[in-house]
Amino acid sequence: MIEVHETGPFFNGDAERAAHDFCDALATEVADRGVTEVKQVLHSVLRHPTGYYESRVQVEMVNGGPAVTDGGVIYGPWLEGVSSRNNSTRFKGYAAFRRAKQALEAKIPDIAEQVMPTYIDRMN
Repeated sequence: MIEVHETGPFFNGDAERAAHDFCDALATEVADRGVTEVKQVLHSVLRHPTGYYESRVQVEMVNGGPAVTDGGVIYGPWLEGVSSRNNSTRFKGYAAFRRAKQALEAKIPDIAEQVMPTYIDRMN
């Protein structure tokens, strides 16, 4: 006869909670780094920055998760290049958020490796 004792983090829910917490922490860290990436792009493309727009780039909770936004600045879509006004002017936008997203996506595995050890320890 074989007896199985279900004990430990995989059976008591600790591992599942750690995995969930890891996902939350990773999303937050990626969003925080996203703010930095957007500001770096803006810093390299803005010719006469006043500092206002850059100061509005922040992490906000959107649909239950962190997202990098410009805080709803009215001319944000125009600066990004997604406004209908970009179609009628020579200015096509800086695409700061799009460029930052592309740069950040390549870094996510490295960010995950930096965040993960704390949560792996909780699964043991």
